[in-house]
Amino acid sequence: MSLIETIEKQESLLVFKSFDEMVALEIGRRLVDLALSDKAPLVIDIRTPDRTLFHAALPGASPDNDHWARRKSNVTLRMHKASLRVGELNRSRGRTLSAEIGLDPLDYADHGGSFPVRVAGTGVVAAITVSGLKSEEDHAMIVTVLEAYLGTK
Repeated sequence: MSLIETIEKQESLLVFKSFDEMVALEIGRRLVDLALSDKAPLVIDIRTPDRTLFHAALPGASPDNDHWARRKSNVTLRMHKASLRVGELNRSRGRTLSAEIGLDPLDYADHGGSFPVRVAGTGVVAAITVSGLKSEEDHAMIVTVLEAYLGTK
């Protein structure tokens, strides 16, 4: 199975029955706990298109991680796909995020670390984003927490 197919499968399986501020808080706390246990220097951000539901900057994270988180979540919220999948699709097509396709790279980043919050019967309502590790590691941290939370592993 290719990386794109793996991510598509994750997106189809990791679907919430409902999602609100309390769920965002619980997911955020679990990500913080995992990151602290791994001593990972992360920014963790959970947001809807119009507001932040959870945000944490852990020891070792830099202000640049906040900008990466914003840019990656913009991709997920616009495309309704994990930012890693968008990046892999773009690379397979030989293209990049650019003004040429209507996306400013200062506002969008197709690197791994943002995952769509999909609610059954509703669609994508938010993005869970991690920034501070390698692209695939950022993505994997979110998937690990969501699999445990949703009981899909």
